[in-house]
Amino acid sequence: MIANFKIESEFQPSGDQPEAIKALAGNIKSGKKFQTLLGATGTGKTFSIAQVIQKIQKPTLVMAPNKTLAAQLYNELKELFPHNTVHYFVSYYDYYQPEAYMPVTGMYIEKDFSVNEEIERLRLAATHAIRTRNDVIIVATVSCIYGIGDPKVWTAISINLEVGQNIKRKDIIKRLILMNYERKDIEFRPGVLRVRGDIIDIFPAYLDTAIRISLFGDEIESIQEIHHVSNNIIKNLSNCRI
Repeated sequence: MIANFKIESEFQPSGDQPEAIKALAGNIKSGKKFQTLLGATGTGKTFSIAQVIQKIQKPTLVMAPNKTLAAQLYNELKELFPHNTVHYFVSYYDYYQPEAYMPVTGMYIEKDFSVNEEIERLRLAATHAIRTRNDVIIVATVSCIYGIGDPKVWTAISINLEVGQNIKRKDIIKRLILMNYERKDIEFRPGVLRVRGDIIDIFPAYLDTAIRISLFGDEIESIQEIHHVSNNIIKNLSNCRI
């Protein structure tokens, strides 16, 4: 499958950039694992790396030393690749206090932490994109080196739905509940599904919008992306993977 990365920018590589981009892309294609780009700084380096991604046409992981730089790279690459998917994968802890014991005072301090729900959503969105798309750029900190589970398990617990598919309403609901979705009719938030007649609304934890599945008997009549508050239709989908 071709990734089809395409840069949208009014600027073109200049100075030493064309030769650097050509060398970096050529070495990657020939199997060279380690390279260093010297001289370029800030946005210039991001633009050079973007050009390399466009040349090699492969899903790319960009690692940054901290959240601040990762956020900067994420925003710059998102602007350069508006038609591809660029995601942000960093630690979701706002605060983390490991457990500790102070022998002098005999005091035990319990582990304490606070999770940022928006960053958690962005992490899940990145994980979902890796499994469902080929034109993916992930900007991450060292959080990406820690395991988050077997990819085969992630794939096995997902469900593919498409317009015209024959499937019972109860089977969709049962599968979603096995995936730890909560069934609620009032509080519609990430990780919740609600059912109204032959309509199933799903709010995936990795999206800021919801998915509406409309059935006619045991056949999926339509799949729509909707606003989770107003229920307005954003776009019609032919299929989705949850």
